[in-house]
Amino acid sequence: MRRYAIRRLLQAVLMLFIMSVAFFALLHSIPGGPAASIGANNPHITAAERKLILIRYGLDKPVPLQYVDWITQALQGNFGISLQTSLPVTQLLLGRVPATLELFLTALFFALIMAILLGVISAVRQYSITDYAITVLAYMGISMPIFWFALVLQEIFGVQLHLLPVFGQASNQDGFTQLQIFEDYAVHLILPALVLSLLYIATWSRYLRSSMLDVIKQDYVRTARAKGLSARNVFFRHALRNALIPLVTVVAISFGGIAGGAVVTETVFAWPGLGSLFFNSLGLPDYPVLLAYLMLGAASVITFNLVADILYGIIDPRIRYS
Repeated sequence: MRRYAIRRLLQAVLMLFIMSVAFFALLHSIPGGPAASIGANNPHITAAERKLILIRYGLDKPVPLQYVDWITQALQGNFGISLQTSLPVTQLLLGRVPATLELFLTALFFALIMAILLGVISAVRQYSITDYAITVLAYMGISMPIFWFALVLQEIFGVQLHLLPVFGQASNQDGFTQLQIFEDYAVHLILPALVLSLLYIATWSRYLRSSMLDVIKQDYVRTARAKGLSARNVFFRHALRNALIPLVTVVAISFGGIAGGAVVTETVFAWPGLGSLFFNSLGLPDYPVLLAYLMLGAASVITFNLVADILYGIIDPRIRYS
């Protein structure tokens, strides 16, 4: 296991290096590149001032030298300075991480519980009305545009019923007690978390249903039934553990999206996370922020894939790595 983990870690480092080169080249291949955005929104800037700014950001150098400078600083945790706010990119990203973690962890935890519940029910009651209903709802969740679902919930619960807030992470909390502050954060979290969890619930429940149907046909499940074990023990203690193995990779990849944020959901609900930061930076454009965001998302996905591979051996003792 240790040798496998080290080998996968070295592969991850190599992959990150290749992706950093690809991202850097991609952003600089955009017409004009980062240098074109310098002073683009300021008609009063002179050519001499623009040249000084280019020198300050190192954009006057050839692209390969710019990459060497950037990767050297990035390895030290410095992703440069935002072209629009003149703030360190690392500071901007770290300021958005708590909001993204709050939204993502809530949504993924809720999605995991619902997906396991619906997946097991659908598999146990295969070809029943309940199975068909869950299947229809799952395909609706997979095919439904996230932004449309978000707008519908905003219209119903925010505009028509006035039950839940439709934007932001919190209200003006002046004079609030600690309990009221917690409640305010919670009600602001409900709609975006529900919207973000929709696709995960639909996808994960289908994966688990398919996996459960394969597992319950195995000989050890038949043996457990023949011994007189209750249906609950057979499905939840014996079948479910093995059925969860294929789901591990899917869930791990989804957790890897934490660093990338939820661009559509955070933008629609004006949630101050990494996803909305990316959307705003894309429109400006703010190349250092975009590059750091892409690298953070890639590193997160690669890391959680590595974690998923290792978890296979923990969940299923039959799996061994040479």
